[in-house]
Amino acid sequence: MNYQKIEVVSRWQSPSNIALVKYWGKKGLQIPCNPSISITLDKAISDTSMQAIYDENQNELSFDFYFEDTKNPSFEEKLKPFLIHAQSYFKWLQHYHVIIHSSNTFPHSSGIASSASAYSALALNLCTLHEAITGESLPHFFQTASYWARIGSGSACRSVYGGYNAWGESKSIAGSHDEYAVNIDTEVHPHFKNIMDSILIVEKGKKAVSSTMGHALLKQHPFAEKRYETAYQNIDLLMTILKSGDMSAFIQLVESEALMLHSLMMSSPTPFILMKPQTLQIIEKVIDYRNQTAVNVMFTLDAGANVHLLYPEMEKTNVQNFIANELVQHCENGLFYDNKIGTGPSLIV
Repeated sequence: MNYQKIEVVSRWQSPSNIALVKYWGKKGLQIPCNPSISITLDKAISDTSMQAIYDENQNELSFDFYFEDTKNPSFEEKLKPFLIHAQSYFKWLQHYHVIIHSSNTFPHSSGIASSASAYSALALNLCTLHEAITGESLPHFFQTASYWARIGSGSACRSVYGGYNAWGESKSIAGSHDEYAVNIDTEVHPHFKNIMDSILIVEKGKKAVSSTMGHALLKQHPFAEKRYETAYQNIDLLMTILKSGDMSAFIQLVESEALMLHSLMMSSPTPFILMKPQTLQIIEKVIDYRNQTAVNVMFTLDAGANVHLLYPEMEKTNVQNFIANELVQHCENGLFYDNKIGTGPSLIV
């Protein structure tokens, strides 16, 4: 194949996402053991550029990775297997030296799905560079990016689209697939179109157990098969809820999924606890506040101590006052990030 023997640059800003029905457990090459549904955020973003420099004497993968303008060998080691695998499709990689610069608007490795935003940005850059270098137009650009984002990090495949997205085959979701995510916005009632997400930072540092380790532990989990069965049922139920606009049922399912995820971690053959005392205090206060005020606010969790507070935009004033008066004291240095449902990644260059 003839390549453009030039220097090519691509830069994407790609968001994180938060799952409503959780993906926990995988098989084969990043194939989920159950489907999941997430919302894409608007401000929790990885900003990633890739510069590809042609070298006529190069015949193997060569790259440098900089995180927040500092060369990061540990991230390079994590990224290397992904790029080696990507060469099977993006064959030009072996003839170009690639320089990657990335930064986040939020703390990495703390349970805010930084791998989702990072690998979705990387996959989108690879697809953009592929078109520029080969002259080929990818007929299913975002589907291809979703596929390759999944290879890097399963949840990343959902971050190449805005709004509500599903990953994993399900009879209740048309076009759903194990190898890439699909957007389901057309199935969502207006009640759920303007959901806010305030991420309460209980612990800013790196979480004690990686998601990869957590997924591996589920392979020997005594409740694994029951979890997969329940997740499939919850996907069907959530699709019904999203179509109907039933906020009370939405709250119940979202919180149940979050607690089930962490109960699986705590009941693993090698148990681990990612929630902190402040996490539990926030959860208890959220439930009490909702019961006392009837404000539609709910919690969900990723694989970490931090709490995602979801609520309709119309409840923003009430919930922001609640955060300021009751919850910010449980956040590390009073830190929290306000997000809402986002429109998805943006091509900068």
